[in-house]
Amino acid sequence: MKQVIRPPSRIDASVAVAGDKSVSQRALVLNAIAAGTAHVSNLCVGDDRSSVLRCLRGMGVRIRRHSSCHISGAEECFEVEGVGPGGLREPENVLNAGNSGTAFRLVSGLAAGQPFLSVISGDRSLRRRPMTRIVDPLTRMGAHIAGRNGGSLAPLAIQGGGLNGIDFEMPVASAQVKSSVLIAGLFADGRTTVVQPAESRDHTERMLRWMGADIEVDGLRVSVRRSALKSRDVPVPGDVSSAAFWIVAACIHPNARIRLNGVGINPTRAGVIRVLQAMGARVRLENVREGAWEPTADIVAETSDLRGTEIGGDIVPQVIDELPILTLAACMADGTTVIRDAAELRVKESDRIKATVEGLSRLGARIEERPDGVVVHGTGRLNGAEAGSHGDHRIAMTLGIAGLAATGQTVVDGAEAAAVSYPQFWDTVSSLTDTGQ
Repeated sequence: MKQVIRPPSRIDASVAVAGDKSVSQRALVLNAIAAGTAHVSNLCVGDDRSSVLRCLRGMGVRIRRHSSCHISGAEECFEVEGVGPGGLREPENVLNAGNSGTAFRLVSGLAAGQPFLSVISGDRSLRRRPMTRIVDPLTRMGAHIAGRNGGSLAPLAIQGGGLNGIDFEMPVASAQVKSSVLIAGLFADGRTTVVQPAESRDHTERMLRWMGADIEVDGLRVSVRRSALKSRDVPVPGDVSSAAFWIVAACIHPNARIRLNGVGINPTRAGVIRVLQAMGARVRLENVREGAWEPTADIVAETSDLRGTEIGGDIVPQVIDELPILTLAACMADGTTVIRDAAELRVKESDRIKATVEGLSRLGARIEERPDGVVVHGTGRLNGAEAGSHGDHRIAMTLGIAGLAATGQTVVDGAEAAAVSYPQFWDTVSSLTDTGQ
C-alpha cells in the first residue's frame, strides 16, 4: 500500500494515542498468572495486542473483551481471569507471537517456568531476530530449549519447569530480555538477579512490585524470588513511543501545535522528551499525575527551532524505539547530530539504521550511516519523494511524519506496516492534513 502525504499549512490539534504497548503486554502477562480477576483498559491496539492475547489464550488463560465496562468505566476493557502460579496448561498448538518481539520474549520467560512443552514462533521478520539473549539465561536456569540455528532463532521449543535462580549480567541493556528472565524467576527456586549495563525501561519491575512480588531493585541490579501475584486492574497510560511521532511533527512543522492527553511519562521511557528538549524543542508537560505505579501527563508540543545534539551512552536504551523519529528531528535541526551506541537497531523489525538512512536520504536528508548509528547534518528542509518502509512500522510512521513537513508530495511505500502498532496512524495523518489547510 502506498500512502500519499501533502504538508498542511497549519496544524492545531489534539491527538489521542492508544495505550502503551509495553505496559499493555506486561499487564496481560502478569495478570494471567496472578490470583483473581483483573480489568485492563485502554489496551494497546494493533497486531502486537493480538499476538500476546493469542499466546496467553493458547496457554489456557481466559480473557474476555468488554464494551462499556462497568468495572473500569472504559469504552473497551479486557477481563483477565488469573490462573495463579500453577494454572497454565500445555499449549495444543504453536504459540504465534506474530511480529511482536516483546510478546515472544515475555511468553518465553513464562513458558520456561512451566512443567510442560511450549513451542513459540512468529512471523518471518521475528523468525530472523536473534533469541540467544533469552535462550542463554533461561537455559542456565534449567529450561531445555531447542531452536533453529543452534537454538538462536525461532521457532523455539521450550521444556520448562525445575528452574533455579541465577545471577545474570546482561551484555546489552534490554527491557525485553530483563523481563523474560524476571518472569521466569517468579517460578524458580532461590533468587534470580539481573544486572543491567545501563538502565532500561522498568515497567516490569514496577508492575511486579505493585502486584505483590518479592522483588528488590538496587541501582542496575534487579532481583526476584518465587512469588504469587495478586491481580490488579490496570488503566494503561497513553503510549509515549506513539506520542513521539506527533511531538516531532509539531516541532518540525513551521506552524504547529499538538496536544496529547494522558501519556505515560515513566522516567525510563520519557528519554525522547528529554532529548528533544535538549535540542530546543518547545515541549511541555501539563497535569502531571503520579499514579499507583506509572506517572502520566498531558504533553503540548509546538513549532521549534531545533539544534543538533549527541545521543549515545546510557540514554540509548531509553530511546531505542524513538531513534528513527529523532533522526528525522535531527534532519530538520540546525547543526550536526550524532547518534551512536545504537547497534541494537540493526536487529529490530528491519535494520532500522539502514532503513532510516535510506528513507530520509530519498527525501533529501544529509545523513551518513555508521555501524552503531548515524551522523545527520541538519538542513532544516526535506523534499517530498517516494520512500519505502522495509515492512517496519516505525520506519513507515517516521516517513509519514516527514511528509507533514517536507515540501511537495511524499509517498510512503509499504505504509500498511504502521498497523502493527498503530492502526489509526494514517487516519490521524489525514485528519491533520484535512484540517490544517
